[in-house]
Amino acid sequence: MTSTLKSLRHLLLLTPLATACAPGPDVEASLPAAAVTHTTAMVVTANPIATSVGEEILSAGGTAVDAAIAIEAALSLVEPQSSGLGGGGFMVYYHAADQTLEVYDGRETAPSGAHSDMFLQEDGTVYGYLEAKNSGLSIGVPGMVSMLSMAHADRGHLPWGDLLQPAKKLAVEGFAVSPRLRSYFDKYGKRLVSTTVEQGPLDAYNYFFDDSGTLRDRIVNTDYADTLDLIANDPRDFYRGALAQSIVDAASQLPRAGSLSMQDLAQYSARKHDAICMDYRELTLCGPPPPSSWVAVGMALGMLEATDFPTADEMTNWAMFTEAQRLAYADRDHYVADDTVVEVPMAGLLNRDYLAQRAALINQPAIEKIFHGDPWAFEPQRTASLYGQDTTIDYAGTTHFVVVDQWGNAVSMTATVESIFGSTRMAGGMFLNNELTDFAKQPRDAEGVLVANHPAPGKRPRSSMSPTIVLNSDGSFRMATGSPGGNSIIAYTLKTLVGVIDWGLTPQEAVNLPNVVARGDTVRVESARASAEMLDAMREFGFTIKESAGENSGLSMILKHDDGRLEGGVDPRREGTIATIPVRNAAQQAMF
Repeated sequence: MTSTLKSLRHLLLLTPLATACAPGPDVEASLPAAAVTHTTAMVVTANPIATSVGEEILSAGGTAVDAAIAIEAALSLVEPQSSGLGGGGFMVYYHAADQTLEVYDGRETAPSGAHSDMFLQEDGTVYGYLEAKNSGLSIGVPGMVSMLSMAHADRGHLPWGDLLQPAKKLAVEGFAVSPRLRSYFDKYGKRLVSTTVEQGPLDAYNYFFDDSGTLRDRIVNTDYADTLDLIANDPRDFYRGALAQSIVDAASQLPRAGSLSMQDLAQYSARKHDAICMDYRELTLCGPPPPSSWVAVGMALGMLEATDFPTADEMTNWAMFTEAQRLAYADRDHYVADDTVVEVPMAGLLNRDYLAQRAALINQPAIEKIFHGDPWAFEPQRTASLYGQDTTIDYAGTTHFVVVDQWGNAVSMTATVESIFGSTRMAGGMFLNNELTDFAKQPRDAEGVLVANHPAPGKRPRSSMSPTIVLNSDGSFRMATGSPGGNSIIAYTLKTLVGVIDWGLTPQEAVNLPNVVARGDTVRVESARASAEMLDAMREFGFTIKESAGENSGLSMILKHDDGRLEGGVDPRREGTIATIPVRNAAQQAMF
């Protein structure tokens, strides 16, 4: 091992990895939240119940897509602060038989009544965060069910309805409130939800608290069981009929009613895309196109490859890693939005000459002030769309999981309701997203120019979600990774890729590295996992450091070694677990 890698490993915490939180009595414990190496199928999620559900589906002969559907249906119930059927997400799928990649886009859309000033009050001031979040204004058309049913039609094996049964069983029999879910109320009390009708609907309060105002230890959700029954018969019934009407009614309630309509739901359809990819170190790394922000992951890697990264000095490596982030975030913040509504200079952003130009700015001391570049100069058509400066913040109500099935197919999926409990409004036993607050609430900059990510009818808000799949040079599967964490997703995901590919770490070691998030002129460093030497060296390099007491990452990774072994990594910052599933037999391996 080189001295550089030894030093990097010393940056890891010396404390043991966090073990999995014990599952409730409904679910058998599968495996502890530690690195697992085995020649099997594998599931890694941020919740032990969801991991167990994915394990159950793969053991029954399901594909990676089948497992993803069952996992997300369960997460909607047991991890409602992060994702659910009332939200959306992105799935990157690798099909082993023909070595192809597909992206399923279930990002929410703004209703037809949306407009650029929808988050401005009558006096022109922007709604406060909680006012905007906990409102009907923030609810976009949920895309999750449409996305999952589309992926199932293409790549599923077990019957659609069967995949919803584990979640239905949990909803009917009840599930224990997990330590992480409880921790939100321990930290914030009842401020997370409306407690009076003047603040908004009381759905969430009544769901979590009993008549005496005590947080429930166990939750039964028969409304959600009924929703699963409805869509088990036909997933299109999510977007029409009584369930759709209940979603519209929830969005239409005062205060701050939204404009979501039955027509908006009926017209929604998930989308299927080709992945966008970046070659890096003899590998090919791929993720979703806009409105996902995966392009920023590819840009940062392209900048690093244009330098002498990695170097023999680990602190120089951290500095270069940090500067590449800052430059990529600046371009992402300015240019990335729904590319069906605004022009996004994708060719320019990923152009090697452009990235080399940006990488040339990386030097000591740290760049004092970060600005976006001009990727339009590297676009084939050479015509620029000029946008205002965007300061949108997207929050961290998100989850990520990865699955590799017995046929070698893989899913990397990130899902969200945007912030904690989404809009806090409920329908059909589900929390409805507040995804439209991912648009720029201030739609114009100081010069009055519209920003790329302004709200508009039918538009998908920009997302930081960046589920990633890595391929070997021969097109075979190498790795799947990704994370929740709002704007920080880009940084978290990038860390794992650099950790494994460049620094030679295991998936678990890469996950355990301190999180370093460099968006703008302040660099946030997870001080609990960073050494004092690392913090001092980064300050000496010239960075303005903000020490973070905790980070909201929830990384899930699977790495496939050359001999076929799978190795997982899961984030000890959440409740994640890893499950391995024995391969059934050789004949079945040839089915899909």
